[in-house]
Amino acid sequence: MPHEPRLTQALRALLSSQRVAALGTLADDGQPFVSMVPFAVDPVEACIVIHVSGLAPHTAFLQRCPQVSLMVMQAEVHGAPVHALPRVTLEGRATVLQHGSPAWTHGRDAYLARFPEAQAMTELGDFRFVAIQVAGARQVAGFGAARSLDAHDIATLLRPLD
Repeated sequence: MPHEPRLTQALRALLSSQRVAALGTLADDGQPFVSMVPFAVDPVEACIVIHVSGLAPHTAFLQRCPQVSLMVMQAEVHGAPVHALPRVTLEGRATVLQHGSPAWTHGRDAYLARFPEAQAMTELGDFRFVAIQVAGARQVAGFGAARSLDAHDIATLLRPLD
């Protein structure tokens, strides 16, 4: 197994231990809109997958303007300083996956592996899988431990270790 730098290990652990993200989209009037979404990592397509309702405002917003941002953050620990919480902001492009396509199948499999209780929701007509291809990220692993990552760095991280 190849050596993985400490910050990469920390980011991999953050994405695997946290199950929800703050999704940032742009509303029709250009104002930012943030909502909570459960997410999964699709290691085959090296992307983030969310499962959203067509009735939700953020779904319409990301379809009109596919540039989105996701923030994943470690949960707060009582008594610990919040300014040092590990977190990552992912910037990318959202694409609604075509039902039945290989990308849809990979995304659905990754999502249901993480959220098996969502099986029934995947069969509702107004829900869809959305892939977020990450173009860049800003990771903060604690005080004095921050870095920017490009699309290649993130794609490598989202794939399984060899």
